[in-house]
Amino acid sequence: MRKQFTDIDLNRSVGNLLRLGVFLSVGTAIVGFVKLFLEGFKMPKDYSNLQVPTSSEKIWGSFWTGLTSGQGMAIIQLGILFLILTPLVRIIFALVGYLKEKDYVYVVVSLIVLGIMAFSFITGYAH
Repeated sequence: MRKQFTDIDLNRSVGNLLRLGVFLSVGTAIVGFVKLFLEGFKMPKDYSNLQVPTSSEKIWGSFWTGLTSGQGMAIIQLGILFLILTPLVRIIFALVGYLKEKDYVYVVVSLIVLGIMAFSFITGYAH
């Protein structure tokens, strides 16, 4: 006989997922900070000379290039990305739990929240 999936199980699982996301984010960021300072990073004295990519393709391209070459700043950004994605994964995880419980009101609410988050992520680069 299979054990019934309960609200307590769902809450415990979601809590563990959130903890894991925060630990993964903090651990990644710490590794990035150590790597950054080993690279000899110094704070810029004049911020007007910073080169900031303007399009999302350039931003992601610069991120992936930095990450694949092991740059400290890109590793820190990966930690921040983990922190941003943690609530998104939590909603997906809860959605699956609500489907298992056959709680369709919360399934619809979770889908609406996911839709809003997807819309904000997609349109976040629009100026």
